[in-house]
Parts: sequence; C-alpha cells; structure tokens
Amino acid sequence: MPVFYNYTEGGYVYSFDDVFVPADAFREGNLFTWGNNGSGRLGDNTGISRSTPVTTLAGGTDWKQVSGGRNHTAAIKTDGTLWGWGAGTSAPLGVNDTTQRVTPVTTFAGGTNWKQVSGGDSHTAAIKTDGTLWTWGSGATGPLGNNRTVDRSTPVTTFAGGTNWKQVSGGSDHTAAIKTDGTLWTWGLGTSAQLGDNTITSRSIPVTTFAGGTNWKQVACGGYHTAAIKTDGTLWTWGLNTNGQLGDNTATQRNTPVTTFAGGTNWKQVAGGEFHTAAVTYIDSYQ
Repeated sequence: MPVFYNYTEGGYVYSFDDVFVPADAFREGNLFTWGNNGSGRLGDNTGISRSTPVTTLAGGTDWKQVSGGRNHTAAIKTDGTLWGWGAGTSAPLGVNDTTQRVTPVTTFAGGTNWKQVSGGDSHTAAIKTDGTLWTWGSGATGPLGNNRTVDRSTPVTTFAGGTNWKQVSGGSDHTAAIKTDGTLWTWGLGTSAQLGDNTITSRSIPVTTFAGGTNWKQVACGGYHTAAIKTDGTLWTWGLNTNGQLGDNTATQRNTPVTTFAGGTNWKQVAGGEFHTAAVTYIDSYQ
C-alpha cells in the first residue's frame, strides 16, 4: 500500500497529496522484503522465508514505490520502470504468462512512465504518469474493470478509460481508484458491499460510491472492505465488518460509506488489511 504524508526535511518539502513526487525530487532507496517466501514473493531468488529484511536479487538503490499482493509483489524504480515477482497463477505479474518468478521482472507493457502500483489478491493495478490506469491478473469477479471477467496476462486499460487517474488500490477481489477531479470509483467483487454503491452486486466496470462527491483524497482496499479519506480530513469505511474493520463500533456490514467511531477531520493516510484497517492522523503543526 502506498504512503501518503507531508513533511519538511533539509529545506525540502515533500508532498504526497498527489500520490507520488517526481523521481528527481524523491530520495532513491534500497528495496527490502521479508516474511513468507512461498511463490518467491520476496524476490531474492529463493523460496526461503525470512524473518529479517533482505534485498531483492535486482538490488539497486533506485526503488521508488512498492506494493504487496497476496502472493506477489510489484515495485516501481525512479526511472519509471515497473517490476513484479512472485506467484504467476492468474497472471498478476503482467509478463504475458502464468510462470512464477523468484526475481523481479518487468511487465510485458514495459515503459518508463509508471507512477504508482498496487497489488491485489491475484491482480495488479497501476497508473502511468500520463494519468492512464492499467490492470492485469485475475479477472473472475471483475477487479480489472475492463467489462470482462477473464484473466489478463498483460496490462489492459479499464472500461472507464481516461487520463485523469490519480491513485489506485487493490483489494482481495476488488479495486478502487480516485481521479484528479476528486471522484472515487470502485469495481470488482461486491458481495460484501465493498464497492460502497448501496448494493452487494459485483461490477466489472467502475462505478462511483453511493456517497459520491468530488473531494476524495486517498483510498485503500482491504480484503472485503474499503476505506477512504476526503480532502476535509474525514475518514470513511464500508463493506464487510465481521471483525470490526470499519471502526464504527459495530460488526454490521455497511453498503454505503460511514464515518469511523473516532470521527475527526484530521485523518492523513489509511491502509486496509484483509480483516483490519489502520490510519494515521495529522500532527496539528504539520496540517
């Protein structure tokens, strides 16, 4: 999941309100992975699980952003290239096959203009610097948003098209994204109301949430729920709530967005796990 924050250091102001800063304004860094290494998702050319961070076989100090799917990983370098590794089942690596990769490989689409990537359960979604949104991998429940329910082994654009996509997040079997106009769109599995459109219907093309509006700032998909922050700093959640992952002091499924029990207008960034959610608030002096 991507990180969104604002801070000042060394005289430079780093802003992630638009998801990611240009490569020349971003500090290059090493990429580390750890944990379960089944399917080669750590990218270190082994199948050995690691309890401490290790670098991927690709190495380098030019990694910009990374996202973990269920059994695969995807990352973007500062040169704008997109890399994937791990399980190949359902083709979440976008390399035009379903072969497992234990080291990073570039997507079939290639290019040096990838801006942000997010891994879902068995699919991947990414935005290019030209504002286009691309998806690939498992399409069974419609998470690719291309009006089909078949797997894609190479990147395809969503049915909604357009060149104004700002940020995207992949869940277990659904996807959510925000456009530069502040509208929030969801698609894919909807049986737990994770699309927030006041139904439990799955969608193979993007739809707007029941809440509507043009002031959405950041969205994060969990397993079967979704959370998003508006530009006014309020935090909203919807979908499955069996484990209290919506944070509204109930275990009731919500078909439309609701605010968390904590309330407030100082939410900065949110992330969804399979059955839980976490969010960070602003420190007053940095709002």
